[in-house]
Amino acid sequence: MERRYVYDFADGGRDMADLLGGKGANLAEMARMGLPVPPGFTVTTEACRAFLATGEPPPGLEQQVGEHLAALERTAGRRFGQVDDPLLLSVRSGARFSMPGMMETILDIGLNDLSVLGLGRTPETERFAWDSYRRLVQMFGSTVMGVDSASFEEVLAGVKKQHHAVDDTRLDTPDLMRLVETYKDLILVKTGEEFPQEPAEQLRRSILAVFTSWNGERARLYRRREHIPDDLGTAVNIQTMVFGNLGPDSGSGVAFTRDPATGRPGIYGDYLPNAQGEDVVAGMRNTVPLQDLESLDPASFNRLRDCMRQLETHYRDLCDIEFTIERGTLFMLQTRVGKRTSQAAFAIAGQLVDEGLITAPEALGRVDGEGLARLMFPRFDSAGTREVLARGIPASPGAAVGAVVFDSAEAVRRAAAGERVVLVRQETTPDDLPGMIAAEAVLTSRGGKTSHAAVVARGMGKVCVCGAEELTVDPRRRRFSTTSHTVTEGTVVSVDGSEGAVFLGAAPLVDSPVMRYFEGGGHPPGEDAPQVVRDVHRIVQQADAARSMEVRANADTPEDAARARRFGARGIGLCRTEHMFLGDRRPLVEAMILAHDDAEREAALAALLPPQRQDFTGILAAMDGLPVTIRLLDPPLHEFLPDLTELSVRVARHGALGRQPDPRDAELLAAVSRMHEENPMLGLRGVRLGLVVPGLVAMQVRAVAEAVVARRRAGGDPQAEIMVPLVDDVEEFRLVRAEVARVLERVSAETGVALDCPVGTMIELPRAALTAGRIAQDAEFFSFGTNDLTQTTWGFSRDDVEAAFFSAYLDKGIFEVSPFETIDREGVGRLVEIAVAEGRAARPGLKIGVCGEHGGDPESVHFFHDTGLDYVSCSPFRVPVARLEAGRAALRATEAQAGK
Repeated sequence: MERRYVYDFADGGRDMADLLGGKGANLAEMARMGLPVPPGFTVTTEACRAFLATGEPPPGLEQQVGEHLAALERTAGRRFGQVDDPLLLSVRSGARFSMPGMMETILDIGLNDLSVLGLGRTPETERFAWDSYRRLVQMFGSTVMGVDSASFEEVLAGVKKQHHAVDDTRLDTPDLMRLVETYKDLILVKTGEEFPQEPAEQLRRSILAVFTSWNGERARLYRRREHIPDDLGTAVNIQTMVFGNLGPDSGSGVAFTRDPATGRPGIYGDYLPNAQGEDVVAGMRNTVPLQDLESLDPASFNRLRDCMRQLETHYRDLCDIEFTIERGTLFMLQTRVGKRTSQAAFAIAGQLVDEGLITAPEALGRVDGEGLARLMFPRFDSAGTREVLARGIPASPGAAVGAVVFDSAEAVRRAAAGERVVLVRQETTPDDLPGMIAAEAVLTSRGGKTSHAAVVARGMGKVCVCGAEELTVDPRRRRFSTTSHTVTEGTVVSVDGSEGAVFLGAAPLVDSPVMRYFEGGGHPPGEDAPQVVRDVHRIVQQADAARSMEVRANADTPEDAARARRFGARGIGLCRTEHMFLGDRRPLVEAMILAHDDAEREAALAALLPPQRQDFTGILAAMDGLPVTIRLLDPPLHEFLPDLTELSVRVARHGALGRQPDPRDAELLAAVSRMHEENPMLGLRGVRLGLVVPGLVAMQVRAVAEAVVARRRAGGDPQAEIMVPLVDDVEEFRLVRAEVARVLERVSAETGVALDCPVGTMIELPRAALTAGRIAQDAEFFSFGTNDLTQTTWGFSRDDVEAAFFSAYLDKGIFEVSPFETIDREGVGRLVEIAVAEGRAARPGLKIGVCGEHGGDPESVHFFHDTGLDYVSCSPFRVPVARLEAGRAALRATEAQAGK
């Protein structure tokens, strides 16, 4: 049988998004609900994938499109291509996952030099007809025929300037007629081809252009950022045109069933009278608040409000709706679950539970860790003195400081050089996506909460202020001006996306309310607490109740340990002892390294013992009653000595001046030269140090043991664990563990205090992962050091490769995301799975955690839960994120099990 590539809206539904794309599936769903949807049909993602694979439409596609078009003509009572009152079509992309503005749309398909006369056969419709034709020629010329859209904009800007028109609605019919001819001439000059007059050709080429746009540069860039697979393809939605540009009783708008910035219930959105939908999203004209529609057209407003209520109840979520009003009649053009800010996500999740639309576990699935992290970012200090440049619409909240730039390329260039930038535009277009990604914030002088800039910025978590009408943006002169200031490119400004304000200079920052909540211990907030704090507390508590995996922190000082505990950490998964050797203790380490004999080395180690013991005592006190995993010294010893080049220059300079170098410098240079390694990360470090530097392990273990004794005598409940780093072979571990046991027995005998400190190892080398079953026979716990495990599995030196070629690997699609940011499931993750399975087979109940940076990455936390780890450990500031994601991971696993 011939494969089916086309579905009428009546044949689909929201559960067919993989095949029909999100837009097509939701159009079908609205049609099934009886909402006023213009008739149409969808070409499937399968057809797109077939076209992209061969470069040709799949067999049968054109025939199926023709059959559905004929059915559409019968429904409309008009023919596509007829001269008088023709049926016109829109062609819109619609991928499985929302990609706002990243692919193509063509409106008013079917118009030509003859049918425009038939469409505008009355004085009331003449201007509308030529305005629609102008839009078609412009869209088709840029989208299908490849003419730079800026060329059309330049022509339009020139005509408006000539007639002193602030926007295109001020152009009359003769102006639009001339504009159409100029556009057609432009296409001919740029392409050598005339604008096609045959409606069927317009439709065919428009469909293929939408298919092709799936692999456009901006679409690929957006997918990389949002981690959307490249092999999905896009559907194409062909729909009967309805017209918002028929006059003052017509218009187009975008509506949200709740405020996408704050989550507050109500009717939010933008409306633009006498406009097609693209005008609203593009932000080319400033819209009016949707609430104004109630006075402009009460009947349409009430009908829209009913539809919004119906959709939110049906989808059980915030809905983003596009609509058009044609001479007082409402049409629904699109709905989808709306993108929202992090604050709105937490607020809406709680509201929907209270309204009985979703359950508490479902609410947990509606938020994520990255959103929580954004709510912990600093905010501008409202008490500080700030010079306000302009105010606009708070489209996406947060605080950002950066140098002003006026185009996407400059934003990318400066950001790549390490500079923070703010992208300033009159309005953004999809071509600005690279600059929006590079910028800290986006500022526009036009547009509203539903403009391209606002929607994309919210989706990316970028700070955004739109519609700052006080700004006059002059990209050619690289400046913007207000009534009181002229700001040139490179000037630093501050953008407050929560208040919709822009300030000159770098405004002072303070902790956000959510950060203060966690810093204060995360206690139940009172009624006077900010709503966002109450929303966060509610859902984080839900996560804590749901999760089975504990969250610990990486902390090296008592202060960090105390902060981690306030943030909800249930212990320390990694206490790095090397950080205790820095600062004013460095001379003690140098003395140990430079020791000429055993006596000097033992004296140096004895001097290091008291400060180590003091540190451990403080950390164990801060985490009293909770486990503290203390890693023995890991980095190469040369890291505690001065730099080789610096020492060499210093000694050489003395020689060049005929002076004797400082004896200590000469001694240090000799030691550094002796210890120099070509690849120190794979050299004398970790367990190897403990085996070749006599007394080092014993000193550190004694410091831990004596700290435990001190805390016990003080009435505490210390739970110290000792971890051996960089183990490759079980014999390495056995030798160190034997020394640990001897020291613990000795201290226990000396003090009369029984000591039971579990001894385990880090699994951070491929060989250790592959021989985990043997190691587990002796190790009491495992902790995956995924930073080094990633380096050694990939053969990467992180300090070198990230700057050298990671950006190229991301661009070429070798990585979807850096393997140091999110766990590489296929490689590193496979080693983790092997080690967990073999370790627990050898030692049932083996406690296993992770202490690399992946422990605070949301996606990685889900992997570690699925793999069966007991805990993740991360920096104190990521602990709330890990708590939330551990709860979400448990919820997802429960749902998956229930679905089997």
